[in-house]
Amino acid sequence: VQLQASGGGFVQPGGSLRLACAASGFRLDYYAIGWFRQAPGKERELVASITSDGATTVANPVKGRFIIFRDNAQDAVYLQMNNLKPEDTAVYYCSTVVRGVRRWGQGTLVTVSS
Repeated sequence: VQLQASGGGFVQPGGSLRLACAASGFRLDYYAIGWFRQAPGKERELVASITSDGATTVANPVKGRFIIFRDNAQDAVYLQMNNLKPEDTAVYYCSTVVRGVRRWGQGTLVTVSS
């Protein structure tokens, strides 16, 4: 049972990136999925989440800029990040709870800088 996050990179302020979360050993579409981030020296925080039914929540710092969505055909969950700001720089993780245990992907680094 593993999660894998991908799609991070270096982008200038105002740019966009799309992160992808994929799974092995189980299907993502049965579970609620969260995207978290952790910036240097800061605690990990929830950025956005999506239920198995597709209901979404987005944290206030990224509301209006980030969108979380599923592609059940691809069995993936995406985080579309628009109008990126330097304060969005962090390692981004996807996560879910499987059989009572929280699972984390390995993280993907997003760097926003001019």
